[in-house]
Amino acid sequence: MKSSLLLFFFLVFTSFSVAQTASAYADYEAYLKEGIATGQFAGAVTLLEQKGKTLYRAAHGFADQEAGKPMQQDQVFHLMSMTKPIVAVAFMMLYEEGHFQLDDKVSDYLPAFKELRVAKDPNVGKDGETVPATAPVTIRQVLSHTAGFSHGLSGTNLDNDVARALYYAPHENIASRVQALAELPLTYQPGERWFYSASPDIEALLIEKFSGQTVAEFLQQRIFDPLGMKDTGYNLTAEQAARLAKLYKIVDGKLVNDPMQMGAMGNKVFGGTHGLLSTADDYAKFCRMLLGNGRYAGKRLLKKKTLELMTQNHLGDIPYSPGQGFGLGFGLDTAVPEDGLGAAGRYYWSGAYSTFFFVDPANQLFAILMTQRSPYTGQIGDALRKHVYQAISKK
Repeated sequence: MKSSLLLFFFLVFTSFSVAQTASAYADYEAYLKEGIATGQFAGAVTLLEQKGKTLYRAAHGFADQEAGKPMQQDQVFHLMSMTKPIVAVAFMMLYEEGHFQLDDKVSDYLPAFKELRVAKDPNVGKDGETVPATAPVTIRQVLSHTAGFSHGLSGTNLDNDVARALYYAPHENIASRVQALAELPLTYQPGERWFYSASPDIEALLIEKFSGQTVAEFLQQRIFDPLGMKDTGYNLTAEQAARLAKLYKIVDGKLVNDPMQMGAMGNKVFGGTHGLLSTADDYAKFCRMLLGNGRYAGKRLLKKKTLELMTQNHLGDIPYSPGQGFGLGFGLDTAVPEDGLGAAGRYYWSGAYSTFFFVDPANQLFAILMTQRSPYTGQIGDALRKHVYQAISKK
């Protein structure tokens, strides 16, 4: 009976969505339906806009599969690492105001990072042998994930120690979490290679140091209020929290509710790595600002040249994936993908619960896909990219 009821809701809701969709997106609709039907994710919200025109906006599947609650377009999601680009923009506002230069040493502002050490073997763990860092960590390296820090995700013993110290130990504020990061050995020498890391938490703490506000206050005053992002924050109202989509995880090939889902209220650590909650519609306002060269709704958040600086490749000779690079807070395509579906200069990021966005300045295009599914899979974001470019090529 329960499965029949879920199927009924699924058919009704997706039929409504199909009725609103141009034929160019039929393949994308089919992809989403198959993903939901086969238990790859419970539901999704997609928003696609080009040259100020909404090309596609739809919700599919369920926000709460057990209760049969359909996904809605105003559903709230944990952004996870899609917090990072927002915090990077906030940080670069302070760069424009002259609070720092990109090649300043982090230790000039945060003395805990003055005498860093590097693990000789990350497989040994945090208590293994270390050597001194051969150079100081710079703010540019923090923004581009080339400082040598870790995010606790690779599975080495050191990364497991990092995850425990940063995300499982109790912290009262972002200063506490950044102090824990400073006490851990680096995985690589500063500037040696790109390695995804918790360094955006350093950006968050520096925002507090330079502005005299908490990160939550700064983002609210300088980004969310000017852009009209009313459903975005580290802590939401009871009404907004009630719209939070359930988190699901894949266990033994099946989609099940994750009881470890974080709440939307009472959070104390306002981080740069993750922590924000938002909707697709709110994140679209952030993307419109990016496409507007730092300006949206009559409000300028960043200068055009600052945004251009952020979306240039800052890796230099550091190895990375072919045709791709990393800017200051964004991944980016330095060339058209081999499959031809994309554009040089497209920039993007994603979140641990399989949320995705990209901005394509050349085509005046952005796309957002929100789900709440773990473990993370980049295949969903890659499917979004391919289907979007296939669809706009049919116009």
